[in-house]
Formats: sequence, C-alpha cells, structure tokens
Amino acid sequence: MYTPNHYKNEDLKQVRDFIKSNSFGILVNQVDGKPWATHIPIELNTDEVGKDILVSHISKANPQWKSFNEQEEVLCIFNGPHTYVSSSWYKDEEVPTWNYIAVHVYGKITILSEEEVLASMHKLVDKYERDSKESISLHDMSDKTMAQIRGVVGFKIEITDIQATYKLSQGREQDHAKIISELKERDAGAKAIATKMEEK
Repeated sequence: MYTPNHYKNEDLKQVRDFIKSNSFGILVNQVDGKPWATHIPIELNTDEVGKDILVSHISKANPQWKSFNEQEEVLCIFNGPHTYVSSSWYKDEEVPTWNYIAVHVYGKITILSEEEVLASMHKLVDKYERDSKESISLHDMSDKTMAQIRGVVGFKIEITDIQATYKLSQGREQDHAKIISELKERDAGAKAIATKMEEK
C-alpha cells in the first residue's frame, strides 16, 4: 500500500487494537490469474508461541480457497472510518482531500483442521454474542446444525508484514481546529475521524 511517511502508523499496539475493532475485512489472493476478494470477519489471535496470526473461514462453495496453497502471500484489508475534507476549512487555498484509516496485512495462509475451525468458530461467536440481550452459544446447538461446519474452510494466516495508513490531515496542523469542528457536524465516519484527529 502506498503510504507517505507522515501518514504511516508504526505503533503496533494501536494497529492491533484497530484490527480487533474493525475485523470485518477483505481477504485477497489470485484465483485463475485474477484478483479475488472475499468480505469476511478476520480475527487477530495469537498462536501457541504467542505470535500474531489472523484466523477466519469461508464457504467451501467459494473457489478462492482452492488457490490458497498456490499463493506465497495473501492480503487482508481492514478499513476504518473515512471522510471527505473540504479545503474551504483551510486558512490557505488548497485542493480538497480525504482522511481515512486503513490497514493492510500480508501473510502466508494455512488451512485449518475441522477441530481448529470449530474452536475458532466458538471464539468468534462468543466474542460477538457478548453484548446480545439473549446471547447464544454454539455449545447449545444440535449436531444437525453444527454439521454445517463441514461446509466451510477455515484458515490461519502467519503475518509477514503490516502496513497502516492513518491519514489525519498531517501537515495541516494549523487547520486542525477548524477541520475537527466541521467534521463533528457531519456523518458518523466524519465524527470518528474528528475523534482520531483529537487523539493525535
């Protein structure tokens, strides 16, 4: 991912937290010579030696998994808030722009066993059911329902590189107060970017 130096975020703790909070990502690899992307929850976990990995699963009907073993690296994209920034908010004339947060994670993929897939699904469901009014657990589901696990392919990704872009009007610090004020009057994405700019 092209990222000018002043937009790079190399704070790994902050980037890890971002991935965990924005885990509905995009898995990208090559299928039959063409780029292929699937939108799925991709969870950041640690392996048995404490190394960061990504874990997820896709439907067996999705041909993407058949190319996993052929790829040296895959790409996972995690998108955060983004917003248009009007140059009318600047003290000096300039073109408008877009502020955003995005993280690209590269890694080597390995297909999981059925037992590993089941364990990852329990973890995934427990995480997202935590705030449900009437939470469910896979432990309570029938064997017939749980047999659907045979219809998915689980995988883990050993991370080889993380690239994080936090484009938050760096270089225009003299205009930050005005930009933040304007963004707070717009949509949820704009308000989220305003908050991130305030944290800088």
